[in-house]
Amino acid sequence: QVQLVESGGGLVQPGGSLRLYCAASGSIRSLGTMAWYRQAPGKQRELVATITGGDSTNYADSVKGRFTISRDNAKNTVYLQMNSLEPEDTAVYYCSATIVEVYTTIWRGYWGQGTQVTVSS
Repeated sequence: QVQLVESGGGLVQPGGSLRLYCAASGSIRSLGTMAWYRQAPGKQRELVATITGGDSTNYADSVKGRFTISRDNAKNTVYLQMNSLEPEDTAVYYCSATIVEVYTTIWRGYWGQGTQVTVSS
């Protein structure tokens, strides 16, 4: 059983910073691309940033220069450092990962439960 657990969300003032964490646990054989998505009220879920197993990164235009995605493969953890936060960044942030479980050879996608980020004065 594989789980992704996010943490680090909260309430922050405009211009502030937060760091999100997502730890993958369980019977993991291989950990591939990891990503952060977000979903604001009344809007579709959107991709925020991705990082491959080789540490190649991509960002949505709306967060470039403000957010940084990184990973620690030894800890099966992905991070999202968010700086210069704006009210428009308010959303539930979800972690996703592609994983091969032990005793299989199939890549599957997994999602975390989400963590709320609220940017407000």
